[in-house]
Formats: sequence, structure tokens, C-alpha cells
Amino acid sequence: MLFFFLPRHTLFYSAALAAAPFIFFSSAHAQVPPPTVLAPSWVLVDVSSHQVLVSAHPEQRVEPASLTKLMASYLVFQALKDKKISMDQIVVPSESIRRVGRDESRMFLEADKPVTVHDLVYGMIVQSGNDAAIALAELLGGSETNFVMMMNRTAQRLDMKHTHYADVNGMPDPQHYTSARDVAILSARLIQDFPEYYPIFAAKEYTYNKIRQPNRNRLLWIDPTVDGLKTGHTQSAGYSLAASAKRPLPAAPEIERRLVSVVVSERRERDRVQDSLKLLNYGYQAYEMIRLYTREQAVDSPRVYKGAANTVKAGMLTDEMVAVPRGTGGKIKPVLIFDQPLVAPISRGQKVGMVKVTASDQPITRFPIVALEDIPQAGLFGRLLDSIWLMFQKKNNKN
Repeated sequence: MLFFFLPRHTLFYSAALAAAPFIFFSSAHAQVPPPTVLAPSWVLVDVSSHQVLVSAHPEQRVEPASLTKLMASYLVFQALKDKKISMDQIVVPSESIRRVGRDESRMFLEADKPVTVHDLVYGMIVQSGNDAAIALAELLGGSETNFVMMMNRTAQRLDMKHTHYADVNGMPDPQHYTSARDVAILSARLIQDFPEYYPIFAAKEYTYNKIRQPNRNRLLWIDPTVDGLKTGHTQSAGYSLAASAKRPLPAAPEIERRLVSVVVSERRERDRVQDSLKLLNYGYQAYEMIRLYTREQAVDSPRVYKGAANTVKAGMLTDEMVAVPRGTGGKIKPVLIFDQPLVAPISRGQKVGMVKVTASDQPITRFPIVALEDIPQAGLFGRLLDSIWLMFQKKNNKN
């Protein structure tokens, strides 16, 4: 069973466990078979429910080409978010950018000519500039070598088990590889971790040094719901595309459902476009999104020990969604499992259990249950009574 890791956005988890992975299972198979895809390796992910819908050889090692710049973007966005750099900061590109060949993607930087981080970010993402990626790598890492080390450490932290980087641009190298699965993980993390910077991927063109270049993601012109992410191509890697779309739920237009498709190693540029569009449309048509729980909904009140209250309201801080084959929503079975024992103090947003979701007895996803309120410690007498109770309970469990 295929699984991969993504973060859940609760107050507790985003603050305390931003780097911690969660396991997410494949969705149940739809009655309608997936479309024919020419790519040898691909995956379709429902980011809204954190599920893999369909895939083929998603862990196969492939050359990422310019999909490499997704990881470079992740590190740049993190530095911007942490205020280590700013968009209006001036950078003076080194002589290193001169090694970018005429046949490579570039934004036409000039060595020793000042440029803003803003231009470099758009040049790397929209124009896929190898020269921009090098300049940003040297800014953040001091050297491209150091930046590549940062990329590999981040890949490990994000549980990208089949990825290793050797450069910032994706030029062919035996030690430079990834998988469709890992690209999907990184794409979803970019979308979820940096919503303030993700819209850059939707820019259709960018002009620098009076040279206007279009975004190579042709889906931006074909499907108005597509807003990212990145293309990749070298002669040896073939044509690849990580694409993402966001469409409202028909029954609840205020809720938008996001899918990510990744196709790699296509033989022709038009194939990656057509296959990506087919996969995205299939995901929206063959699978429906069910809202299991609404935000702030209390699903249970488990027992709390040593607390000022004997129970805590437990539920979800966000809407919890699940994707199932269309027409099978009635077969969903959520099972609540609470951590035992729950001992005060307990903070709002703290994990207190887990919801395991099955459909037709097949596990499809799981997510945490959190406390919806603070439960401070009880007084000395109350803590003492519960300590005695817990001691006897532990003894009885052993017997």
C-alpha cells in the first residue's frame, strides 16, 4: 500500500511539529479506471484530504531536471518567511552564473550587476532560470555546494526517501535523482507551508532585463483552475510536470479542493500537458470529497486525569475531508482512538487521539484529534486522588 507524509494544519501541529511527518494511505479504487497515461511514472494526490488517489510506479528513480527548483523554492520561501532575506534585498551575482550555457533556461543575469531577490525568485520559478537558481543558492548557502547540502537535509526532513540532489538546476548527474512520489510531497508542502508565496507559480510570464519569457507550464493557459507548479526537461530526463489545480466543491462552493498531479519522463512536451490535464480531471470526476468533521466540532469528551475538569472537548480545529470513489460516501467508517491516559495540563490544539478512516474495510486515511479547550491541572488533592487511581489502573492492566 502506497503512503507518504504531509503535515496537518492545526495550531498545535503547525507550531510544534511542523517538520513531523504523518502517514497517509491510498484512497479506495474508483469504479471508473484511471485514464491512459504515457508517463512511465506518475501520481495523483488529493492535497485537501492528504490521500493518494491513483499512481503508477511512483517511487521509480527519475531525473528531476528543473523540478529541482521546487526544492530551491522551498528553501528560499523558508528564508523569506523567517526574514533571513527580503524580496527587496539586493544581490550581486558572482561569476558562477557564467557557466550557464546558452541552451539552458536562464533569466539572462549579468555577473556583478545588482538584482533584487524578487527578480531572482520570479526568474527561477517563472522563467526557470538556472542562473537565478545559482545566485539564490549562493545567497542562502554561501556556495552552491552548501546550498545543495541544505536541499538534501530538507529532503530527508520531508521524508523524500527517493531523492538526492547534486546541484540546484537539475543538470544530469548520477547522484541527482528523485521520484514522482517525492515531487508530490514537495509540491504539497510548498502549497501548504507557504501560501503567501505559492501564487508566484501561477504567474504566466515575467520580464527581466527587457526580456519577457512565458511560464513553461502550458496548463496555466488551458485550465483556469490550475495555478502551478513547475516543468522540467533535459534530453536525458524527458519532459516532466508537477501541476496543481483548485476547484470548489459542488455541494459547498466555499470549500476548495486541491489536487496535485506529477508526471515524469514523458517523451514529448505535449504529452506531459495532456496527461496532467487528464489526471486532474479524473481526480475531480471519479472521486468526491466528503467533509467528515467541521472545524471546532467536538466529536467526543474523553476522560482527563489530574485536571480541573474530568473531561476535555476533543475534535478538529479545521474541516477534515476525505476523498472516496464517487457514490461510496455511505461506506465511510471513522473510528476514534484516544490516547490513554490523558493527563492535565492539556492545551488547546494538543493531540489527544487519532481518527482512523476506512471505506469498505480498507484504510484510506487518518488524522489527529485535538483538544478544543485548555484543561489546567487540578489542585493538590485532586491530583493525588487521580494519581492513586492511575496507579491501581496500571496495576490491574498488568494483571
